[in-house]
Amino acid sequence: MKEHTGKNAPEALWKGRFAQDMNEAVCRFTQSLDLDWRTVEYDILGSVAHARMLGSVGLLTPEETGVIIRELAQIAREARDGTFVPKESLEDVHMNVEALLTARTGDAGAKLHTGRSRNDQANTTVRLTLRREILRLWGMMERLLGTLLDKAAEHADVIVPGYTHLQQAQPVSMGHFWMAHFQAFLRDARRLLDAYESADECPLGCGALAGSTLPLDREMTARELGFSKICENSMDAVGQRDYVIAFHYFAAVFGVHVSRAAEDLIVYFSSEFGWVKLPDAFCTGSSMMPQKKNPDVLEILRGKSGQLTGGLVDILTMIKGTPLTFNRDFQEDKRSLWRSCDTLTGMLEVLPPLLAEVGVDEEAAARGFADGFIFATDVAEHLVERGVPFRKSHEIVGNAVRRCVERNRALTSLSPDEWQTLAPQAAPDLPSLLTPHRSASRRDTFGGASPKQVRLQIESGRRKLARFQEDFTDLASRFPFPETE
Repeated sequence: MKEHTGKNAPEALWKGRFAQDMNEAVCRFTQSLDLDWRTVEYDILGSVAHARMLGSVGLLTPEETGVIIRELAQIAREARDGTFVPKESLEDVHMNVEALLTARTGDAGAKLHTGRSRNDQANTTVRLTLRREILRLWGMMERLLGTLLDKAAEHADVIVPGYTHLQQAQPVSMGHFWMAHFQAFLRDARRLLDAYESADECPLGCGALAGSTLPLDREMTARELGFSKICENSMDAVGQRDYVIAFHYFAAVFGVHVSRAAEDLIVYFSSEFGWVKLPDAFCTGSSMMPQKKNPDVLEILRGKSGQLTGGLVDILTMIKGTPLTFNRDFQEDKRSLWRSCDTLTGMLEVLPPLLAEVGVDEEAAARGFADGFIFATDVAEHLVERGVPFRKSHEIVGNAVRRCVERNRALTSLSPDEWQTLAPQAAPDLPSLLTPHRSASRRDTFGGASPKQVRLQIESGRRKLARFQEDFTDLASRFPFPETE
């Protein structure tokens, strides 16, 4: 492949003011092709809309409009098949497309930049590309959320230990565990939708910072590009990157939620807990120790979350202290943006199929209930139902637990007579309440850990997921996909 050439192809479209050529090191340092070439089809999409608008307001003739649009379509095809190789000396994707267009169409191509700056052009291109990335990521998020709902239904009647401070606390349905993570990721879906809405404003026509003296029709370009809104202040439009921040915020919080879910499964899979079963296809072995089955995929998921947090810190630090309006710092906004998109893609490719195959060793989980101390709250609440003030019942049960620890006995080994001695208010059927399934099933308050409540949560979750799907489907229907999609 060769770099594109053409008669009168300019080396830099802003050189008129300058008497010296750019230093080669500066050229390498300031180019952004490694960041923005992936947006080439969306840059062309924005240019087509801009050309149509210029034609509609009389700044291009119909003939000029037609030749520009036809040639841009050809350039897009060449970008897709790899025959259009950009030139680093032209700095970025925008200059490369315009230079090739001008080389092929002459004055018509030279008119395309009428009424716009790279400031609003690049901003439009990134917004278009990011909106497409968000729609693609939503499809993967939907699969993750659906997988969690399916796991919750599969394990609604499976009872496992629940923890606070990583110490056994109370029995819970494993379905309740899955729904806890579902709720976190569902909030991430809301943040992803918010990020889309933040990017869904069209800055094209804002120019460098102050708009234009030309009769531009910004409403038309916004419609052409499927934007639902138009940026209302030209300085704000080119001088902010809030929509990038919004996406990074989604990504960072999502990464934290992935990391916490991975940590849970890593801990529960360990020999010391041992009641989560991970699929072989998502684990690896040891180069030295033949017995090892390592949760490497979960560990890498946990590790990659730091990259997503780093992207948020990167953009916040980059924007902080920059004066209005545009500053070249903003060129670097795409470095962590595309990295986060790619990191999210990798994470969402492996997480749903991994979760789909997670199993539970119910016998191993039951061993966690052996000393019966996990039922202490059940006893305290039983006494409350019998008229004992909670603080008093808490003290009674605490004394019972201490007595069992000192005598190396399980709390569930105490007979009705022993309970009568420790807590005269206890009913004779108290020991029968202290089983994992009875304990979890009695936690039947709204949002509680009982299998019944888990099934209600699943029904609610499916309705909420369907509403998000409707929202994203509507957004996708208004998005101007390139002809290849």
